[in-house]
Amino acid sequence: MRKLVYYVASTLDGFIAGPDGSFDFFPIEADLSAHVNNLLPEVVPTVHRSALGIDAPNGRFDAVLMGRGSYEPALSHGITSPYAHLTQYVFSRTLPPAAEPEVEIVSADPLEFVRELKRRDGRDIWLCGGGQLVGQLLPEVDELMIKLYPLVIGSGIPLADRGFDPHRYTLVDARPFDSGAVLLHYTRPA
Repeated sequence: MRKLVYYVASTLDGFIAGPDGSFDFFPIEADLSAHVNNLLPEVVPTVHRSALGIDAPNGRFDAVLMGRGSYEPALSHGITSPYAHLTQYVFSRTLPPAAEPEVEIVSADPLEFVRELKRRDGRDIWLCGGGQLVGQLLPEVDELMIKLYPLVIGSGIPLADRGFDPHRYTLVDARPFDSGAVLLHYTRPA
């Protein structure tokens, strides 16, 4: 069965974006970027792949899940298919159907949709964000891959917006970088 993997950047105080949804305060660290671009080339938006010299095939993921807030920054720049090399599912009850064949706007219950998606054949599924969608899907998140940056911002969009509902994960790898960032990898206990 396919795994749902939440791969995201986070501050030390657990925020994936500012209060307004901005995420441009996260630095682009050369050492971490080089590692991730090699490990998971498919998480690089299509528009940036050639500029970064990424022509590798998808490694781990063949699909990405986004909430509306994660999808809208691309839309605001006229990009209707930010990850054209992946099947993209955008969860929204207000967006119209997408014009791009590789983008599906999903208004159904996210949890039931993902449970069915995980049963389909394919590679693992990347959960890109945002916090509210992750909060709804946390019972189905098999792995967390968190790019932890040495930043404290005080408020914003939390890593998982679910209210108090503890979920335990097991650390399987922690890779620090000279830039001060750490790539953390957790799995859900069996």
